[in-house]
Formats: sequence, C-alpha cells, structure tokens
Amino acid sequence: MEQETGKKSLSREELRKAQKNKTRQQEEISATEEAQPKKYKFRIRLIPIWLRLIILVAIMAVAIIAGAMFGYGVLGGGNPMDVLNKETWQHILDLVNKE
Repeated sequence: MEQETGKKSLSREELRKAQKNKTRQQEEISATEEAQPKKYKFRIRLIPIWLRLIILVAIMAVAIIAGAMFGYGVLGGGNPMDVLNKETWQHILDLVNKE
C-alpha cells in the first residue's frame, strides 16, 4: 500500500530522537553564542534624520503647490500661476465662507 518514493519512513521513536538531537544542537549553539561577548556596530547614516524630515516637508510642500497649480490651471481652466496670488485664495475663502 505504501508508495515507494525512495525515502525511508521513520518510526515514532526515531522521530523523537531526531527532534531531541535537534533541540540539543540548538541549545549548544545558543550557549556558545552567549559565551562570546557581543560586538556592537554603530551605523553612520548617510543622511541624518533631521535632514530627512526637512526634505520630506519640502517635498510635501512642492507636491501641494504643484497639485494646486494643476487643479486650478488644467482642471479649472485658469492660469496655473494665479494659484500663488493672495487675491485668488482670498476669493476662494470668500466663496467658501459666504454669508
């Protein structure tokens, strides 16, 4: 009934012995690792974290301005440079807050 696959089937006892041997080997490896002092490696960053944050904020500002220019110029049919004018934003705020 068993198919011949070329592998020997192990009994329960043999499997238990193999598992015990495997756990012993892992314990020995962990014991030898604990005996050796750990060496700490300090990583020197190419770009410091504070500079990364500044770059992130700058990229976000450029993306917001570019999105507003695209929306006002291409989708809205106006001049994209008008987004940078204070009068445009005052007009938008007046439309939103109209009483």
